[in-house]
Amino acid sequence: MAGLGSKTDRVYRWLLAYIDENKFSGNQKLPSENAVSRRLSVSRETVRSAFERLAEEGVVYKIKGSGTYFNKDLALSRELNTGGAPRHIGLILQGQDQNANSRLIEGIRSVLPAGQVDMSIFLTDNKFANERRCLETVVHQNFSGFIVDGVKASLMNPNLDCYQDLYRRRIPVVFYNNYYKNLRYPRVIVNDTQCAGELLDLLISAGHRHIAGIFVYDNYQSIEKFQGMAEALKTHGVEFQDDYIKWCVSNEAHDESFVRSIERFLKSLPRCTAVVCCNYLVYRLVRQALDKMGRRVPEDMSIVCFDYSGDDWEAEGVTCSVHQGFEMGRLVAQRLLWMLDRRDCEDKGYSYVMAPKIYVGRTVKKL
Repeated sequence: MAGLGSKTDRVYRWLLAYIDENKFSGNQKLPSENAVSRRLSVSRETVRSAFERLAEEGVVYKIKGSGTYFNKDLALSRELNTGGAPRHIGLILQGQDQNANSRLIEGIRSVLPAGQVDMSIFLTDNKFANERRCLETVVHQNFSGFIVDGVKASLMNPNLDCYQDLYRRRIPVVFYNNYYKNLRYPRVIVNDTQCAGELLDLLISAGHRHIAGIFVYDNYQSIEKFQGMAEALKTHGVEFQDDYIKWCVSNEAHDESFVRSIERFLKSLPRCTAVVCCNYLVYRLVRQALDKMGRRVPEDMSIVCFDYSGDDWEAEGVTCSVHQGFEMGRLVAQRLLWMLDRRDCEDKGYSYVMAPKIYVGRTVKKL
């Protein structure tokens, strides 16, 4: 029984960490017993014991025929388990691209000194309200610093006062991907203008002139990708056509129902021969839309993709910029540790621009 108890404790702690990670997001549903059993390589009996313990504490509740959910009010009022390390950092993610997040987390943890730094992860679902709840809660707890992927960073952020409060408290923050220009904090980003130039050069060199693009307008990263595409077209003497650009909000780009909208968009462009996808998730939706239309890649439509975060880019054969999540995680963690050691809380040369990693696959047809 001692062994079962220790395994139950491990599952119990994992579930509490999952709740902490999701308590600022819109997701209150816990993974099923079967899913947790497979994930942690333990029996369903062990998982069930952990769920029962949480239910007895009022942390979770079951809805018949739906699943197990956690009590959000209780989760938000709980103090975080900050562990025994002298430093505790928070990682605030948008949370929508699990592949990218997973490798970023691996990269961060590869740099953190064992036993010296604990890390708590929070998901915002790329929503201002969730970001604010997170910041207002964690600022009063024992955090040494934060790593953040900004929410809807191309829009005016209503939560800048929270970050300014962190700055007044001399708590360092390092942004990655999406950052807020109004703040003095450093950021680690990819040179998306250069990336766009290289991807568009591959299309234009192959003879493409009628090139569509799908971009997310509330994502600062995506805005820079669009600007890079427009600049590349101008550099090559290719006319920019407004009708060939489709804008969407972040939530749409992660919803399979958006496939129908992509279909309508592409059908409205009979001369279009290529599509530029602003990220991996949009790429997957475009492939679904083309499948439904009976269009083959690259025979009927060429595709390039920014930030391909799947690990199958070679098998997929997609011409893309490969998402460098692990390396980005290492870079942001290094910079946060430097800031903590030097007691800096603003950008004193810590920002870093990564060169894109381009893979030339089989998704661009030579016309």
